[in-house]
Amino acid sequence: MNRIQLGNTVFEGENDVYVLDGETTALVDTGVALPDVRADLEAGLAERDIAFADVDAIALTHWHPDHAGLAGEIQAAGGADVFVHEADAPLVDGTETPLTADPVLQRETFERWGLPEADQKRLRDFFDAVSADLSGPPADVTTIADGDVIDVGGVALEAVHLPGHTAGLTGFAFDPREVPDHEPVGREGRDPGRTASRPPSDGSGAPAELFSGDALLPRYTPNVGGADVRVDAPLAAYARSLARIVERDFDAAHPGHRERIDDPSRRAATILDHHRHRTRRVLEVLADGGPATAWEVSAELFGDLVDIHVLHGPGEAFAHLDHLADAGVVERDGVDYRLVDPDPDVDALFPATPLDDAVDGSSD
Repeated sequence: MNRIQLGNTVFEGENDVYVLDGETTALVDTGVALPDVRADLEAGLAERDIAFADVDAIALTHWHPDHAGLAGEIQAAGGADVFVHEADAPLVDGTETPLTADPVLQRETFERWGLPEADQKRLRDFFDAVSADLSGPPADVTTIADGDVIDVGGVALEAVHLPGHTAGLTGFAFDPREVPDHEPVGREGRDPGRTASRPPSDGSGAPAELFSGDALLPRYTPNVGGADVRVDAPLAAYARSLARIVERDFDAAHPGHRERIDDPSRRAATILDHHRHRTRRVLEVLADGGPATAWEVSAELFGDLVDIHVLHGPGEAFAHLDHLADAGVVERDGVDYRLVDPDPDVDALFPATPLDDAVDGSSD
């Protein structure tokens, strides 16, 4: 895969930008609009004799600045088409303000999570320090929805909506044989009884790989709840997305950060199991300590937090508490959550997959 890895110390780091350079030139994601990252991308493209002005299309997996931040600048250089899911489009074209720049939304969110005033200020100060230039200029976008197929860089990309980390996070499924200079990964070493579920538009049984963005990452679990506070029932949405990845059983996933994932179904099932274990841990916190806010549960789960994790920690705790409240296991009382069912069937709160017995997400 023609991949450019970017330095990025603000968020998760080691962002991946994928170059599809066939009859036309396309990028999957772009990186954050910081000078060092921009230089990384320009240098990586220059090694392939590509400049920003040569890019014909950009397929964005989601709106976060470390994925979409340079889209507007690249589009301005050469008129590239920018494709993004309709749910994330307003945060790429500038018609909606993100949490990092919306004081009213910040206050509502932080109070709902029970953040103390000092920690609210600490997080606002972090936003002020790092967020001003992360997103770059807005882009004119073409919206896509689940199942749409776009032809970019000579490759047909099927939009696979995988919400949770963001409302519009979208993977792109593709036939790896269409990608220049890419050897299909194959399925060596897997259970021969496992067969891929191919895109519904393709009945050929062809190999299929996935640009997964941050729906699936190789070394840690994508944040749910704090990464996009617009998502309704974020943990339930993400659990369904993970189950969908398991069902599709792609040959490989090319994530938004770090290295390729050679068994995406197993990785998705492992992350899903991780959330079952985390749900049990949240229940233990409430059983041992009584009613608690999302912030207080976060402190028990993650300890002291700094920088962006002051957002992601309580957001993740909120996502689990919200999931339990929707199931009637806990009850909301203002900003506190109180345990009402001390012995729920946690497995029943998540979708089942054929790989559940083969994975262990307890240490993920």
